Amino acid sequence: MRPGPIAVLDQGGREKLGKVLELLAAERASVSSVVDERAWKVHVADSLTGLDVPELSTAQRIADVGAGAGFPGLALAVALPDAQVDLIESVGRKCAFMQRAIDEASIANATVLNTRSEDLASGSGREAYDIVTARAVGRLSTLAELASPLLKPNGVLIAWKGKRDDEEEDQLNRASESLAMRPESILDVGDRAGSQHRHLHVIKKVGPTPPDLPRRAGIAKKRPKG
Repeated sequence: MRPGPIAVLDQGGREKLGKVLELLAAERASVSSVVDERAWKVHVADSLTGLDVPELSTAQRIADVGAGAGFPGLALAVALPDAQVDLIESVGRKCAFMQRAIDEASIANATVLNTRSEDLASGSGREAYDIVTARAVGRLSTLAELASPLLKPNGVLIAWKGKRDDEEEDQLNRASESLAMRPESILDVGDRAGSQHRHLHVIKKVGPTPPDLPRRAGIAKKRPKG
């Protein structure tokens, strides 16, 4: 049997993420629906399954889009101390929680960016990242569109999704060329993740950013390509 994802953490890493989960359990603002004893598996182990993608372990800059309560971004920052992890989130209360977690758990390589990914990609974040992560924040074609202008050529999007959806995957395939994003693999990690149906979709940036990306904030969700 393969070891669980949490096995990659040393004692210091476990203590840092334990502090994050303590803060999450005490948080009054609504940032996550899972704050009890399940949180180690639902949040931390689930996030660390991303390390099954080899490119993640060697990434220097990672953008976690729609970071929410900080997963997978905070878990990956602790597991990959040599990488810079930017937590991109537009909701202020979630950003405030993540900043408090970073400060109190001393996670020096994580930065909270209170912005939309489209706005970041129009400025300093354009083609700046080796990896983009996204955990259950939209359809695959939408996530690929948001990731494309953030990623360097040959960069990789890792999307945490649940049960496989043929229609959603077909939509991504149809949109692939217009986004310069090619589906590479789909990893079934449900035996070790927070959901028995968890799949990781690995999607690679295969060319320069298309000139029409990013579109205006919200358009990728309202009118996804494909």
